[in-house]
Amino acid sequence: MTTNFDFLKTIDKNLYEIISDAEMLYRDEYYDQCVSQTRKFAENICKNVLGSKRTTEETFDQMLATLKDNSQGSEQEKEFIDDLYFLKKCGNQTIHSSSVKKDGLNALECLQRAFEAAINYSVYTKKASKKNLDLHFDIELLATGKKNKKLAKEYLKAKEQLNSQTSTKQKISTKTTSKKSTKKPQQTVMKSYPKKSKITPYWIVVGIFSLIAFCLVMFLLIVK
Repeated sequence: MTTNFDFLKTIDKNLYEIISDAEMLYRDEYYDQCVSQTRKFAENICKNVLGSKRTTEETFDQMLATLKDNSQGSEQEKEFIDDLYFLKKCGNQTIHSSSVKKDGLNALECLQRAFEAAINYSVYTKKASKKNLDLHFDIELLATGKKNKKLAKEYLKAKEQLNSQTSTKQKISTKTTSKKSTKKPQQTVMKSYPKKSKITPYWIVVGIFSLIAFCLVMFLLIVK
């Protein structure tokens, strides 16, 4: 059976068998067991990468700490270590959980993370062809295995529905955009109001008193 991890067959058979079992567990809908298997894969790959640098480390946590200490800080190292930490965390949560979660999405992400770690391991540790960097995790290949035809049918049906919904949304979006573009731009009409007279009652009173004062002054001057 073809798996997403076939490139590991000639590189590390033990790792290939561990992770191909994880894919089969996912295909059979044993999601918790799948997550636990990806954790086992991550621990073994970490042990292999450490190699002779591993001394007194026994637990996965200790090995990851040593791996991180020996890191040169490159981007691929950061991604690789991050993937291993993620697989360890999810695996621990599943192992120590008191109930069965059956979280398919979590199991799928664990497989995808394991896939990225496997590519990193094959190229940068085992010096395999850099063409492996161009490989992509194939969800359809994972879900449509011959061992579980029911899951394959459900996956294909869900995929068709998703494509149909996406196509409908795109059509609605195109129509909406078209309608918006044909609308005439609204013009804002400013109302004109008559200008108010500048002469107010206040100024009229002031003018009258000013005139009286002027006349009074003139009268006094004449009388004097």
